[in-house]
Amino acid sequence: METYNLQNIDWMTSDQKKALMLLESVIFHYHELDENEKLLLKETAEDLDATDELEWAYEFISQDRYSAFERTRQYLKEIFVDIDKETKLQYLNKVWIATNKKGYITEMEATALLKLAKDWTIESELIKLIRKK
Repeated sequence: METYNLQNIDWMTSDQKKALMLLESVIFHYHELDENEKLLLKETAEDLDATDELEWAYEFISQDRYSAFERTRQYLKEIFVDIDKETKLQYLNKVWIATNKKGYITEMEATALLKLAKDWTIESELIKLIRKK
């Protein structure tokens, strides 16, 4: 298993950037994407040099908004097969921080993140991390 530091993006492949942009995008799309969320996604994409990957994520979601979360779960399951728990936790934490930048996180967004954490067997670690903040 590989461990990555999401603060240092030099190691990130396009697929890993896609995964992060998709994860953040699908969470923000839960209640229709508002202007503030669009700006936050754009900021993340610029920070990661991932504007193409953000466009890819938008396209992925727009193929079928109603199944976007379940398709995202499946996609991430395949992409994260060789990624260790700590890195997965960093991905979810990065999205948690992004949702809090807008000033709040909805119950549906929090539940979605917890479902992903459960999929990746890091639910208790995510809860501990969130409680520290």
